[in-house]
Amino acid sequence: MVTSQLQPHFSSSRAMGRCGTRAWQELLVLLGGLWMWGSGAQPTPPSPTSSSVPPLKFRLAGYPRKHNEGRIEVFYNEEWGTICDDDFTLSNAQVLCRQLGFVGATGWAHSAKYGKGVGRIWLDNVNCAGNEKSIRDCKHRGWGNSDCSHEEDAGVICKDERIPGFKDSNVIETEQSHVEEVRLRAVVSGAQRRLPVTEGIVEVRYKDGWAQICDEGWDSKNSRVICGMMGFPTEKKVNRNFYKRLKRAARTRGRSMRPGGRLFAERQQLNYRLHSVSCTGTEVHISMCTFQFYRGNSSAACSTGMPAVVSCLPGPLFATSSTQKKKQRQQQQSQPRIRLKGGAKAGEGRVEVLKNNEWGTICDDRWNLLSASVVCRELGFGSAKEALTGARMGQGMGPIHLNEVQCLGTEKSLWSCPFKNITQEDCKHTEDAAVRCNIPYMGYENLIRLSGGRSRFEGRVEVAVGAAEGDEPRWGLVCGEGWGTLEAMVACRQLGLGFANHGLQETWYWDASNVTEMVLSGVKCAGHELSLSHCQHHGSSLNCRNTGTRFAAGVICSETASDLLLHAPLVQETAYIEDRPLHMLYCAAEENCLSSSARHANWPYGHRRLLRFSSQIHNNGRADFRPKAGRHSWVWHECHRHYHSMDIFTHYDILTPNGTKVAEGHKASFCLEDTECEEDVAKRYECANFGEQGITVGCWDLYRHDIDCQWIDITDVKPGNYILQVVINPNFEVAESDFTNNAMKCNCKYDGHRIWVHSCHIGDALSEEASKRFEQYPGQLNNQIS
Repeated sequence: MVTSQLQPHFSSSRAMGRCGTRAWQELLVLLGGLWMWGSGAQPTPPSPTSSSVPPLKFRLAGYPRKHNEGRIEVFYNEEWGTICDDDFTLSNAQVLCRQLGFVGATGWAHSAKYGKGVGRIWLDNVNCAGNEKSIRDCKHRGWGNSDCSHEEDAGVICKDERIPGFKDSNVIETEQSHVEEVRLRAVVSGAQRRLPVTEGIVEVRYKDGWAQICDEGWDSKNSRVICGMMGFPTEKKVNRNFYKRLKRAARTRGRSMRPGGRLFAERQQLNYRLHSVSCTGTEVHISMCTFQFYRGNSSAACSTGMPAVVSCLPGPLFATSSTQKKKQRQQQQSQPRIRLKGGAKAGEGRVEVLKNNEWGTICDDRWNLLSASVVCRELGFGSAKEALTGARMGQGMGPIHLNEVQCLGTEKSLWSCPFKNITQEDCKHTEDAAVRCNIPYMGYENLIRLSGGRSRFEGRVEVAVGAAEGDEPRWGLVCGEGWGTLEAMVACRQLGLGFANHGLQETWYWDASNVTEMVLSGVKCAGHELSLSHCQHHGSSLNCRNTGTRFAAGVICSETASDLLLHAPLVQETAYIEDRPLHMLYCAAEENCLSSSARHANWPYGHRRLLRFSSQIHNNGRADFRPKAGRHSWVWHECHRHYHSMDIFTHYDILTPNGTKVAEGHKASFCLEDTECEEDVAKRYECANFGEQGITVGCWDLYRHDIDCQWIDITDVKPGNYILQVVINPNFEVAESDFTNNAMKCNCKYDGHRIWVHSCHIGDALSEEASKRFEQYPGQLNNQIS
């Protein structure tokens, strides 16, 4: 029995190979990815005077993509070219996908999503009705008549279903023209149960199995590319002699052996698929390197007789040995200058960089896979799967530090890459750059599943526990006590389903499954964990007051989420003190907007001292922010004539420099609505007439300083130095893509008569060093004022 550890990696792209004496046409096959011929006729090169219609050929190319999507390329007049995205429609994609042998299209892509092509741009302003047999029959500007650049190359996403009986004698088989899946196969079973797999034989998917790569000429640059694909930032040297000894021993004995008391199996016949691989080390996928395919029987083709073996170093999140963890902890002690924000999974997010002690974003002008890969490796991940533009991971706030970043791919840090400084006119946050990085396969998704929901994005959470090696896992439920949004966020991340819309403590309304045993309780997550097993929990000591499927934890996941944050400068600009008579505060007292000492005041005589300010709450995420409770449970407040849709929406606090709370505001959500929106964004939510409540993406809800309860009662606060803190969605009642930016802080100096508010900023906007200075600032301010 062969014992090995598999690490799958699903990716697809065009393959580029060296063909030696083979025809130019075969080289195009290797470069193009997937050939599909539009007609059954044998193509003949047309002459300029020929009246015959030249046959068209089509292929999908580019990276990253799957077998049924990619940049659409057409072979016309003996030359490959692309199609411009101007006026491109789904109907165009329908026609093209059918010519590729698929039943239809599900979408299309613009702006060279799959990379820029080369050569001619054959078609522009294509306009199909959708029922044409060939792209020839559609309207367009004429062959070769285009005003586009390759930055406008169109792509198609076809349905993953072939046309029944679709065959063509001229079709080149897919597996002969590109490399889609690559894995590392560990051959020593000591690491059998340990993930991630960091060392093993490189294998590529071939037909119904896996094939090897001959290590002839294999070097560290090739290894770097493979490690990047597997989610590791760098490679290390392999002990090739160890693998040679194992291979010789397996060949002489012809059976399994146990070196060092551990089972080793290498009985399978080696089947070499690739050779002469030559990478520069900056490629994000091996299919972008040059290589050659073996043809026919290749089991004895490799002159060295050895398959390519790679060993990789994992990043901080995935380090396994204590030595690696210690070394990486030391590296992490230095202040980070780059981070990812707003992503659902590890290794993805908006790229933010630290400059002048302030975090800011990167403009997406000329943003590409090379620069994205430098970011990914610097953060301890592999190479980049995607370089995202157009604020695909949500918009940041604050400065945009860099523009037109152009890395070579060999840099150790993004700061070593050439870039341009930016002015406010150059870019907006709608152009914030983001990345998706390759991360190691950890198998966490196999330890969790959902049941009973109406779709794959929702259900009762079931986890696998206590499975011995080789046994089927034992599935059980999670106790709903204490289960909330943060725990649901981790569960949705582990499932690969994005963010959590809701964390549910009762799931009686979903269909019951055959799993009824409660196996996990006391789950408490910080929200950043990769798996529920990484959160605090009761372990094997189950402690759940209410058992059974009714009280089992559940989740509703979503691919996108909102992201609320406060406009800090407005707080600083509008803060002031008001002495408000008690006879004007009856409604506020009824809604608990005053400090507790107000109950003992001599009503209606006297006054309360209020720190007032405006708050402008933006939704910079990718989904609308909606209150957790439905309108059936909103509470009507007669005094102020409005509904409360959330029990607590914001906390307003006055803190001492050491964090002790000396005053607080009790700000409930009066209503959530779109006060103003960015240009071209329409308002959706309005509180009047019992309307729908929420904050649309690209809009903000403004609470003016003169609205009741938009204050902190500081009547009992003594003169001194303080911190004003505002926290949005403090109880995590509604899911967001990023909770770390929900707090805003300001320095305050109060002398008993006046107040100075300074240095207002979002809680994670400054470097650690600047944050420490901010916390010390009140003392320095005191000296300056006194």
